Amino acid sequence: MVEYTPKERLVRALTGKPVDRMPAVSFTQTATVEQMEACDAFWPEANYDAVMMAKLAEAAHTVVGFEAVRVPFDITAEAEFFGCQIKEGTKIQQPSVRGHVVKTAEDIDKLKGYSLDHGRVGVICDAVRILTDKYGSELPMIGSMLGPFSLAQHLNGDDWFMAIFTDEAFVLALMDFTTDFNIAYAKKIVENGADTMVIIDPTASAQLIGVEYYEKFVVPFHRKICDSMHELGVPVVLHICGDTTQGLTLMESSGIDAISIDQNVDIATALSKVKKSLIVGNLDPVNVLWNKTPEIVREESRKVLDAGVDLLVPGCGLVSKTPTENLQAMIEMAKNHAY
Repeated sequence: MVEYTPKERLVRALTGKPVDRMPAVSFTQTATVEQMEACDAFWPEANYDAVMMAKLAEAAHTVVGFEAVRVPFDITAEAEFFGCQIKEGTKIQQPSVRGHVVKTAEDIDKLKGYSLDHGRVGVICDAVRILTDKYGSELPMIGSMLGPFSLAQHLNGDDWFMAIFTDEAFVLALMDFTTDFNIAYAKKIVENGADTMVIIDPTASAQLIGVEYYEKFVVPFHRKICDSMHELGVPVVLHICGDTTQGLTLMESSGIDAISIDQNVDIATALSKVKKSLIVGNLDPVNVLWNKTPEIVREESRKVLDAGVDLLVPGCGLVSKTPTENLQAMIEMAKNHAY
C-alpha cells in the first residue's frame, strides 16, 4: 500500500478515501505546559503573539508527535475582536469572556465594517502563515474558530438563551452576522494556508436548546460555513461539547465532514446515527489523558478504536497539565491502527 504524507493522509481520511493507516492528530486545542517549557512559548503571551503562537503550535508536532499543527488554543479571540471584555488567562488557564457587547439589533449594526487584519484574529492568521511556510508541504494545517451560535452567545451574554425562545427576529439577525463573520474569517485562515477547518461551537447543542431550535438556529448557519469551505476544497470538522447523541443526525445534515464527539457519547450509537460524516473522538481528556498512566491511555484508546471510531482523537481540548507521555501513548495507538 502507498505510504502517504501526514497531509495527504488526513485529507484523504476526511474525504472518505483509502489511507495506509489512521492519522494521529487532534482537532481540539493541543497546548500543554510541558510543550510550553520545551519551546519557551507560554500562555498567555502565546495567545497574542503570532511567532510565539506558531512556536507553541509547532511543539504539538516536534515535542509530542501529533502529525498536524493547529491554532489557536482558546475560543475567545472572536468575542475579543468585537470588543467583549476578556479575562486574559494564565500559564495554565485559557482566557474567558467576561463582558458582552450586543443587547439590541442596533448593536449588531455597530459591529459591521470590521477588518480581519486587526486584533487576535489577525494574529491567528499570521500564525497560520508562519506554520504553513514551514510545514505546509508535509503536515496538515488545521485552523479552528468559535462557531456562530456560541459567538452569538458570547456577544449577547446569558440573555441569548432567553432570546432563542422569545425573539426570533433578533436571534436570526445575530446568527446572520456571526455566520457572515465566520465565513470571512475561515476564508482568511484558508488563504493563509489552512487545509482543514474546525468549528468549535460548544453551546450549540441540541441537548441544551432542543432539537427544534437546533434545527432552526444552528443547522442552516453551519451549512453556510461548510458550503463556503467545500467550495475551496477544505474539509470541515464540527465539535460540540457534551452528550450530542440526540443531535448527531442534524449535525450531519449541515454537510460536516467529521463530527468530533466527547467522552459522553457512545461511539456505536453515534456511528448508527450518521451516514456520511466521520465520527472522531473521544478519548477522555480529563479522566484518561490528564489523570492516568500511559498504560491506561493505551488501554482506553484500544477501547475507542475497537468501538469503531473513524479517528482516535481527544474528546475535547487538552488540559494544560496533560503529560506528554500520555499523549504519545494515544498517538502510538492511532499510528498503529490500520484502516
